[in-house]
Amino acid sequence: MALQASLILFGVFFLLLAFGVPISVGIGVSSFITALSVVPFDVAVFTAAQKMVQGINSFALLAVIFFILSGSIMNNGGIAIRLINLAKLIGGRLPGSLAHTNVVGNMLFGSISGSAVASAAAIGRVMGPLQAKEGYDRSYSAAVNIASAPAGLLIPPSGVLILYSLVSGGTSISALFMAGYLPGILMGLAIMIVAYFIAKKQSYPVAERPTFQQGLKVVLDAIPSLLLIVIVIGGIVAGIFTATEGAAVAVLYSIILAAVYREIKLKDIPDILRETVVMTGIVLFLVGASSIMSWVMAFTGIPTAISDLLLQASENPIIILLIMNIILLIIGTFMDLTPAVLIFTPIFLPIAMQLGMDPVHFGIVLVFNLCIGIMTPPVGSALFVGCSVADVSIESVLKPLTRMFIALIIALLLVTYIPWISLALPELFGLL
Repeated sequence: MALQASLILFGVFFLLLAFGVPISVGIGVSSFITALSVVPFDVAVFTAAQKMVQGINSFALLAVIFFILSGSIMNNGGIAIRLINLAKLIGGRLPGSLAHTNVVGNMLFGSISGSAVASAAAIGRVMGPLQAKEGYDRSYSAAVNIASAPAGLLIPPSGVLILYSLVSGGTSISALFMAGYLPGILMGLAIMIVAYFIAKKQSYPVAERPTFQQGLKVVLDAIPSLLLIVIVIGGIVAGIFTATEGAAVAVLYSIILAAVYREIKLKDIPDILRETVVMTGIVLFLVGASSIMSWVMAFTGIPTAISDLLLQASENPIIILLIMNIILLIIGTFMDLTPAVLIFTPIFLPIAMQLGMDPVHFGIVLVFNLCIGIMTPPVGSALFVGCSVADVSIESVLKPLTRMFIALIIALLLVTYIPWISLALPELFGLL
């Protein structure tokens, strides 16, 4: 039954994707057709509707919605330039300083906005002209922006880690948030190392050293934006409020910050709310459809069958984890991060736990894999946005991007095979 269900489920799903059907619809339709192959029509209809409602009837999902709203406010609230100035201060003395500024800016802005696409657009729009003025190759500048844009998705607050917690059966959100810091920083450092050697080879300039007063002003300007992370993550880890309550606090703080910066006008609020509603609708429909797929897979024994297949292929945990990474990297090239997390967590998490892998560690490895997919063709969202902002072709970006891709793969392997990188901070704060 598992083999038959797998062929129907994934066959119909990928066929629908080939015809351009939206992923969420493809998930729901393929899951329902698979259900019809194993249960009567009335049972399939009733159970599918029930699972879809149960899937979105979650208090934890409110955190995702609030973080989406907070990110929308932040994206329009004038924080990008302040964070870029801080990034200049951090990476300004390295060769090719503007490239390092781009990476640090994406890490800061991405973690606050919760969106790799928004980060690639906001930071790239500012940094692209600055780098062109300094003589940087435009394709190289775009590649740096694209490769570093997903780093903020690992650095909390991260909506995708909340979704992983939900679909994995309640993995601690606080532990996941703390676990994301070092891998997210490692992702950024991997890009900066490549940028350093390219800058040395191309003799890209180093920024002038700012005075103490200039540096102090930059830090003070950026502190209000950075306090969002301190307040939200600090409150969650300290147990002052839950992740959902922390997300609501993030919205309130974002509104106050936008009012202080005076970057958002009353006429902008309907557009911000509309953007939030659209994004929320997409996420909730994906979660609901994925709940049907999770039920179908569990009912037909697909995860167990895949687990047995992988464990039969090799008894070596190193090889099995390598196979899982390769599969996830391939999946990430044609599937967006959110649906991939919802679909493949129920498949691979049981295998990882059989190998003795902590669910928190696996969640970080999963998201790291899929973050790399955001920057790769054929459907990498950050790739398309980064090229569009820089006004360069995808083909011209691929060569410099390949070097950064290799660096990210090395960082991924380090995160996969050295659990300490992900688990050190959660253990330090007593979250594991």
